[in-house]
Amino acid sequence: MSLVNKIINTRIRTNLTGKVALVTGSARGLGKVIATSLAVDGAKVVLNDIDEEALKKTYEELKNYGLNVYSFKADVSKWSEVKAMVDEIIRLLGKIDILINNAGIVGPFKEVYEITEEEWDRVISVNVKGSFLVTKAVVPYMIKQRYGRIIFISSVAGVEGNAKMSPYCASKAALIGLAKALAEELASYGIRVNAVAPALIEGTSLTEGMPKEQKEFLAQKIPIGRLIRPEEVADLVKFLVSDAADPITGYVYLIAGGRARAA
Repeated sequence: MSLVNKIINTRIRTNLTGKVALVTGSARGLGKVIATSLAVDGAKVVLNDIDEEALKKTYEELKNYGLNVYSFKADVSKWSEVKAMVDEIIRLLGKIDILINNAGIVGPFKEVYEITEEEWDRVISVNVKGSFLVTKAVVPYMIKQRYGRIIFISSVAGVEGNAKMSPYCASKAALIGLAKALAEELASYGIRVNAVAPALIEGTSLTEGMPKEQKEFLAQKIPIGRLIRPEEVADLVKFLVSDAADPITGYVYLIAGGRARAA
């Protein structure tokens, strides 16, 4: 069964008709599943990624299913590319109602003293600076329309930490702080901001690209005895961007199989 058919036939449904959503890092993995799920429920979805070939493949796949999707190649860590992308989305579609800050990288699996300055900077640049820049570009339009839904894809690693993953953990903790700050800052404009913090997710390029030792280390920390499925995260995201979740802002939702219970 294809990803689209799986979502159509088995997942929770919401009504996102008329909404415009931007999902960063959506050429593959969790971002692709979230983007597909939003499109299946009626949203116009803008796919974004730095990998042009993978982005084109996902765009064509979703278009072939009749979903209303668009695609923009942009490096979220570069302001000029982010601004050009957001300005073009506004020109074409008139608004952005939903922003899913999903783009991210894992970085090195090393002791802290082995991590280079370049490795640290790269993780922080993509995961934190990238989410900040896209949010910075989108928020003025959300303020103008007095409506918006922003989700930061964090990680249980940002709550509990993981040994030998200090840049990643620091970046994901930063996203939690950013979400909480913006929830207070933007609430009066009708903009809701939350963070979603999954444990290790099965079948994504980030997970599959990990060294075996790292993947086994993270998997054994999940009490329910299995990895989190990307469509389970997408269901939570869909609820949080729906009008049913209007009173909810500034919260961190752990979807970690019992690994952590507070943020």
